[in-house]
Amino acid sequence: MAPMTPTALDDLLDSLVSAALAGERPTREQLLEVLRAPDEDVLDVVAAASRVRRRFFGRRVKLNYLVNMKSGLCPEDCGYCSQRLGSTSEIMKYSWISSDEAVQDATRAVAAGARRVCLVASGRGPSDRDIDRVSATVSAIKEATSDVEVCVCLGLLKPGQAERLSEVGADAYNHNLNTSEQNYGDICTTHGFDDRVQTVEHAKQGGLSPCSGAIFGMGESDDDIVDVAFALRELDPDSVPVNFLIPFDGTPLAGRWELTPLRCLRILAVFRFMFPDSEVRASGGREIHLRTLQPLALHIANAIFLGDYLTSEGQAGEGDLAMIADAGFVVEGAEDDADAAPAARHDLVAVRRRGLGSSLPANT
Repeated sequence: MAPMTPTALDDLLDSLVSAALAGERPTREQLLEVLRAPDEDVLDVVAAASRVRRRFFGRRVKLNYLVNMKSGLCPEDCGYCSQRLGSTSEIMKYSWISSDEAVQDATRAVAAGARRVCLVASGRGPSDRDIDRVSATVSAIKEATSDVEVCVCLGLLKPGQAERLSEVGADAYNHNLNTSEQNYGDICTTHGFDDRVQTVEHAKQGGLSPCSGAIFGMGESDDDIVDVAFALRELDPDSVPVNFLIPFDGTPLAGRWELTPLRCLRILAVFRFMFPDSEVRASGGREIHLRTLQPLALHIANAIFLGDYLTSEGQAGEGDLAMIADAGFVVEGAEDDADAAPAARHDLVAVRRRGLGSSLPANT
C-alpha cells in the first residue's frame, strides 16, 4: 500500500480530532492509517491526539499505583506473564499479604500523589474467601485514605462477586482483554476471550467502574490492534490501560522485541482517538519500549502507573514525577502546585574530570 501524502495525513488527523471531540467513533480504516503513518510523521499524530487529550483532561496526569497482594504460581498459561503456569522467571513468589501491609503500601503511594490504588492477585479467579480477604483490605484502605479510588484485579469473576466488592467501597475492577479475539488463542489456552469479556460485564453489572485494556508487542497485526480497540469500545470502559510487552526470561514471549518507541506512540494515539474522554493509561512496559520518548506519551495518555509493576521494576517514582513536571503537566490532585518554581537539581551538575586535560577517556 502506498504511503499517505502529507496532505492526506493532515486531513485524516483533522477528521479524527473532529470526530473525537464530537463523541463520534473513528472508522476501522482511519485507525489502520494511523498505525501505518510514517515515522517522520509521528509527531503530527501525537499533536493531533494531544488536542483530544487536552480538551478532556487539560494538563492533568492521574497516578495509579499497583499493590501486588499475591505473586506468582498462577494456574493459567498466558504467554506474556511471568506468573504463568510453567514460568521459570525469577520473580518474587508469595501468598497473600496482610491488610496492614497493603494499607501501608497504599498510604505511601497516596502520599506520593497516587489517586487510584490497584489491588492485584495472581490466579484464575477469586474464591469467596478471597473476596472476603480483599474486601477487608478495601475497607481498611478506604478508612486510612478516604479520598483514594480502589481498583481490584483478581482474574475471572463469578456472578455476585463484583457486587460484594462494590458494597465494601471498591470503585473499579480491572480485567484486560489483552489482544483481539482472533489472536487470543495464540497467547493463552486455559481460558478464552469470551471469559474476559464476561468478567468485564460482571464488573459493570455489579456496580464497579470497568477498567480494561490490552498488551502490545506480542506478535499482533495492525488488524489485531484495531480489533481489540473496537471490542473494548463495545464494553465502554472508564479506564483503558495500554501495556507494552515486558518480555520476561522464562516465558514463551521472552524473545519478542518488536516494538519501537514510535510504534508505541501510534498505538497510544489509536486508543486516544477511540476513547477520547476515557482514562487512557500508558502502563506496563512504557519505560522499556518508549524509553526517551516517554514524555511524548503524556501528550496522548492522561495516566500512568507510579513506580513499580507487579513483578518488574518501573522507573523510580521520583523520576515519574520529574518527567511529568518537566513535560509541562501536573499530577491530578496537585493542581495548586502547578505553577511552583522547579526544584533545584544540583545532582545533575557535574564538574568534568574526563577527556582533554585528564588521564581519563572522553565521554563518547
